[in-house]
Amino acid sequence: MISVRVAFKIFSDELLMKNNYQLFIYQSPKIGQVFKSFFFSLFVIITIVFDLNPLRIDDYPKIAFALRGAAFPYRFQEEGQEYDSNIKTVIGRVTHHVVEKGQTLLDIAKQYGLGYNEIADLYPKIDPWLPPISKKLVIPTQWVLPKVDETGIVINVAELRLYYFINGTLVKTFPVGIGDIGWVTPIGTYQIGLKQVNPVWHVPVTLREKYGVKTMPPGPDNPLGEYWMGLGSSHYGIHGTPMPWSIGRPATHGCIRLYDEDIETLFRTVSSGTRVKIIYEPIKFGILHSKLYIEVHRDIYNRIDDLNEYGHKLLQERELTEKVNMFKFEKILERKDGLPVDISKIYY
Repeated sequence: MISVRVAFKIFSDELLMKNNYQLFIYQSPKIGQVFKSFFFSLFVIITIVFDLNPLRIDDYPKIAFALRGAAFPYRFQEEGQEYDSNIKTVIGRVTHHVVEKGQTLLDIAKQYGLGYNEIADLYPKIDPWLPPISKKLVIPTQWVLPKVDETGIVINVAELRLYYFINGTLVKTFPVGIGDIGWVTPIGTYQIGLKQVNPVWHVPVTLREKYGVKTMPPGPDNPLGEYWMGLGSSHYGIHGTPMPWSIGRPATHGCIRLYDEDIETLFRTVSSGTRVKIIYEPIKFGILHSKLYIEVHRDIYNRIDDLNEYGHKLLQERELTEKVNMFKFEKILERKDGLPVDISKIYY
């Protein structure tokens, strides 16, 4: 639990110090409207932090506006430390949405700062183009953090999500698009290199026949969007996209792409030299309120022979077997829907 002072600082830093107006879906030209949104954001974060009275269903779209690109407080477990209320490696909060006429699952995902996979994996039987009107959906705006040793960017390819760890206390997270089959995003450690606004795309040799050009200037047809951050000396990078439907999908030639509003936020706050670690972890364990959570994703690149066996091996390696409700654990491994679930064993 954090203090009201810290909660206020998180949002004042975001809105006033860093000019990060992507906390809201739309930028308001009126100062009064901006501050109205700011104070609603403050109310939302305090409500979430202190677990106050439940919010009405009508408030959830506003929460999406407030928390998009927000910096969440976290604290990892130190070596040899027992679980306690100070450890927090699960961020955000699950919300809900009532489908409106004309909405697709892609629209809903983008509205809540999610990738397409995060909604589609949770509702595999729903037509993404024609979800039932008035159906109440669970919106998975909660995430188990991948374990990190220092600040910087971590991209978990298996869940198609980026985490930006700031000063060891705060973290931002964004959905991403990754390399398609045959063009997989490489695992490894890099540093942010060249940063460019309105980049020129140097078309890979293997694609020049398809596009008919060697370079593509900035514009609506340029797949890099408006911002580019190179990964060291490699030809891979983190960039925007004119195709928002590709976020949460394996759709690139190995690069990492973000929604335009998200890459703009990241571009303005990340400096050259920032460490970038790309990992592949379809199963993550986290702690919230001294309870053990698990988040399981599909093995999108088919790199793991048996996900069930892999999950059990992780339990043993991390000495968690005695702390887990095995029935719930098995169910979550089977579902693979990306929703964090409390699997703590209950002692009577």
